[in-house]
Amino acid sequence: MSISREADNKAQPATVALFVSDLHLSPQMPKTAAAFFRFLDVQARQARQLYLLGDIFEYWAGDDDLDDPFNRQVVDALRRLCDSGVQLYWIAGNRDFLAAAGFALASGVTLLPDPCVAEIAGRRLLLLHGDAQCTDDDGYMAFRAQVRQADWQRAFLARALAERKAIIAGMREGSRDAQRGKAMAIMDVNPAEIARLFAQHQVSLMIHGHTHRPALHRSAEGLRYVLPDWDCEGETLRGGWIALDAEGSIATVDIAGA
Repeated sequence: MSISREADNKAQPATVALFVSDLHLSPQMPKTAAAFFRFLDVQARQARQLYLLGDIFEYWAGDDDLDDPFNRQVVDALRRLCDSGVQLYWIAGNRDFLAAAGFALASGVTLLPDPCVAEIAGRRLLLLHGDAQCTDDDGYMAFRAQVRQADWQRAFLARALAERKAIIAGMREGSRDAQRGKAMAIMDVNPAEIARLFAQHQVSLMIHGHTHRPALHRSAEGLRYVLPDWDCEGETLRGGWIALDAEGSIATVDIAGA
């Protein structure tokens, strides 16, 4: 197992919490889904808590899509983990922000606000997806402000499910086209916004995803861990998670060696 630890401890304390994001699960990526199911059955069952920090699904069209065969497979896997005694927590991403009370009830997850302060293993963490901090991307921020409005969501969810899926497909294609013309720096989090969050929430440790740029960033404000996205369809596996043990030690785990 490929592991990078913040602290080198000879003992192996129990895993308290795992953090994962940006799986973008869909029927078109069956090997990635299978890797996630193995993660739930093996690593996550050894933890007390699992935090899902957004974009777990490639898209979520609404809780009335729970009986889609692929969605049901994912939801049932989460429910089995919850029923085994692991606490599941969910922060919405930019792809699955329409997951609501019906999804939470079926899967067993607890919906959290974005951002969210969590006290775990004696450490105070700020958890978020990360898209709201990409403030240099004016086009995306305007889109995000629109689709996060309650009135927009009510009107969208009132449409037929098939129509919603067609609209989402168009949005995804438009997003891919827009990204091709953007500088990489614009699609990353804004440093000043990150510093503001550290100060506002009085934390020195932050975990988020969204950017697909896994790293540990050290600054005067604190430590910022960025989670990787997952893609297990080719020969080279991409993905991983962050683990926090009972002593408050943090490890980043690469799926290729897990």
